Amino acid sequence: MPRLDESLLTGLPPFSRLGRDQIREILDQAASRRYDEGTAIFEEGFEADRFYLLLDGYLRVVRTTEGGEQIIVLHISPGQLFGIAPALQRNTYPATAVAAAESLALSWPVGLWERFTREYEGFATESYRTLGQRLGQIQDTLTEMATQAVEQRVASAVLRMANQSGRKTDEGIEIAFPVTRQNISDMTGTTLHTVSRLLSRWEKDGVVRSTRKHIVVTDPHRLVLLSDPQG
Repeated sequence: MPRLDESLLTGLPPFSRLGRDQIREILDQAASRRYDEGTAIFEEGFEADRFYLLLDGYLRVVRTTEGGEQIIVLHISPGQLFGIAPALQRNTYPATAVAAAESLALSWPVGLWERFTREYEGFATESYRTLGQRLGQIQDTLTEMATQAVEQRVASAVLRMANQSGRKTDEGIEIAFPVTRQNISDMTGTTLHTVSRLLSRWEKDGVVRSTRKHIVVTDPHRLVLLSDPQG
């Protein structure tokens, strides 16, 4: 593996307080791997033998319900830690991580977790902040599925993706990673037919533009109104 440059980690929140020598130590212990779209990086319930940092790409985090249904509970953007089972005092992964687009990640043996949190300033603080934010996002998603009407759930899911990864284009806000109607169905606990019907209607109304694996929010304000339970 080519020697990784310190600039890969400089400025990323878990490592932002560290000197170049410390970042060099961390990189020298890392493995680097590229994942094709659709590849599972690790699976729910499997032994948590490594923890990860996403350098490029996007990930979907998938949980399996008691009934065996798979739900996409959140997405992970570049620069974020993931697979941090030790932060939950677990020795297995609580969810499955799947590459939503071609992705590049660093990983370290889980045995280094305690040392990283003890020796590297800011690493523990940022790790637990990330964990808290993720748990909040998952709770929000589950609450929406339990309490909101279908159209509001789908609108909220599309908004989250646009807010997390959106890039401005001439047409509107483009979701930066491939997303299918089935993906949205898996995020919202509704049927593929319902998602297709809603997106087709929103497209006619000028709210979104969607093609295979590609969504642009053309009227963000209208989508916000559609997601509002009080709307």
